Amino acid sequence: MNALALPEVIDRLKPEFLAAAALKVADSAIVFGSSEYALALRAAAKARGVAFPNGEDGAPGLALTRAAVLVGLVDRPGGPTVLLTQRTAHLADHGGQISFPGGRKEEQDADIVAAALREAEEEVGLPPSAIAVAGALEDHGTVSGYRVTPVVGVIRPPFTLKLDAFEVADAFEVPFAFVCDPANRRREEVVRGGVARDLYTISWQGRRIWGFTARILVRVADIVSGAAH
Repeated sequence: MNALALPEVIDRLKPEFLAAAALKVADSAIVFGSSEYALALRAAAKARGVAFPNGEDGAPGLALTRAAVLVGLVDRPGGPTVLLTQRTAHLADHGGQISFPGGRKEEQDADIVAAALREAEEEVGLPPSAIAVAGALEDHGTVSGYRVTPVVGVIRPPFTLKLDAFEVADAFEVPFAFVCDPANRRREEVVRGGVARDLYTISWQGRRIWGFTARILVRVADIVSGAAH
């Protein structure tokens, strides 16, 4: 699809944004992506000796750690871009991978949106005042045991990033129109711990965006393009 102006992108996302009250509800619906991914989550939960979220036959749900990521849409003249980071290689969790700024919710966070804004400031130096929060999309579960809320925010230039050298090796922007084009995505099967997962992969200027980050990018893009189910 052609590059859309940022206001139109936000307008197309608005119907999918959660109500403010839903951001504080502990048992709101969680999206696990494709049916194949849901099956992988169930297998991973079983391997960990715990019940799958919303378990069958009244079984207790898997306790997922609340977390948030910032889907930062940068208002560029040629069309919006998405701000992404590359994690430092030494990190135990997802070292070297491409991600959104974000992390787990802490006690001091008023809500999950506040968690996304705090993490963005800590990781890339963007103060909350530099981000206009548009809304939050449905929670997504991960095999690693997190319940992640994608928080969509508008970032207007000029701005200066200050990367946390311990966690963030680099930050870059990918054009949103590039993500929206299905020709720029592919599916691949990844097997870890005996569990097969069908994942999206997006390649941009020699960078491999995959897994959860690619899943959220595709979800946002499909909503905007009208391809979301």
